[in-house]
Amino acid sequence: MTPLAGTRVLVVEDEGAIALLIEEMLEEFGCEVVASVARLATACEVAGSVQVDLAILDVNLAGERVFPVADILRGRQIPFLFSTGYGASGLPAEYAGCPVLHKPFSQSELQQKIAVTLKEARASGQASSTDAN
Repeated sequence: MTPLAGTRVLVVEDEGAIALLIEEMLEEFGCEVVASVARLATACEVAGSVQVDLAILDVNLAGERVFPVADILRGRQIPFLFSTGYGASGLPAEYAGCPVLHKPFSQSELQQKIAVTLKEARASGQASSTDAN
């Protein structure tokens, strides 16, 4: 059992093969993929209501930027990390300090980045409902 077992995750990724790869990695960590969406409008809807501990956001969704989803998650105090092939320089200033996973990434890089993101969220008081006990 990994330290991430039971973590509920929202995956926002427009490339089907990459989304599938991320989902498989998450399942190997014992995470639960609550939703996996590929389009910005759907991602915004889901982000406003889904009960998750963490979200993984592809920065570029079929030519649209994912930042409206990040805004919704931030408002709900749900931690997230960006996955991108563009590097941290592709992020606007308000997201400059957010965790970034650089594509392509390994399973161990994903696991480490999720662990750090959750740890930082707990430290800053963005604790998820599962941490309230």
